[in-house]
Amino acid sequence: MTTTAPVVLLHGQPGDHSAWDGVLERLPSSVRALAWDRPGYGSSESAGGTLEENAVWLLDRLDRAGIPDAVLAGHSYGGGVALAAAAIAPERVRGLISIAGVWPGCVTRWDGVLAAPVVGPALAVGMWSMMPRLARWHRARHPDAVASWHAFADIRHEHSPVWRTVLLEQRELFGSLDHWVERLDTTDMPALIIADPTDTVVPVAAARALHERFPRSRLELVSGGGHLLPQRIPDVIAAKIGEFVDSVG
Repeated sequence: MTTTAPVVLLHGQPGDHSAWDGVLERLPSSVRALAWDRPGYGSSESAGGTLEENAVWLLDRLDRAGIPDAVLAGHSYGGGVALAAAAIAPERVRGLISIAGVWPGCVTRWDGVLAAPVVGPALAVGMWSMMPRLARWHRARHPDAVASWHAFADIRHEHSPVWRTVLLEQRELFGSLDHWVERLDTTDMPALIIADPTDTVVPVAAARALHERFPRSRLELVSGGGHLLPQRIPDVIAAKIGEFVDSVG
């Protein structure tokens, strides 16, 4: 008898599991969903790591939760973690959901600056020393402001500076994303790819390339979310996740 696989929600960079709060509230009751803080963020006891280290961490969490296989839903950088996990242990992945997920070639000039040897660390320290404080100040005075600003207010890691994780992950976009994509066997893996054509962080071309790579994929273009789809249009994202999870059992 085939059982319904749980869906694991992987947040982007930077962030924590709370990025999925709106989606979790709207998912169908038939869907068992788990949202964990990735290494280097929130309450995670693990230090920030590479895509491979994130994938190994994820598979270990599944083991400890007694979950033999799951649907992996990754937003932005979390999509890269899902791809790496699928490359390492495809038998553990019932299906993939990429939501504005990273893909080789999706990087911008700004990503290059943030990953640079000298400028990158300086910017990372400056940004993530001040950004959460400024965002909290702005949220207190403008509680109805868009989620894209408020999303920075509570970014933290209780065990090490967030800027180190952000810098490491920026460099991973240039250094190893291609490697994990090349290792993927996409022949039999169902996938759902969700993107907003107005996304200025990860261009919609990344979603189209991912769709072409997965023969059993469906590409869903949505509007009103930009890059922060789980926060801005959680009802739409929850509905699409629910449909996909039901379709793969």
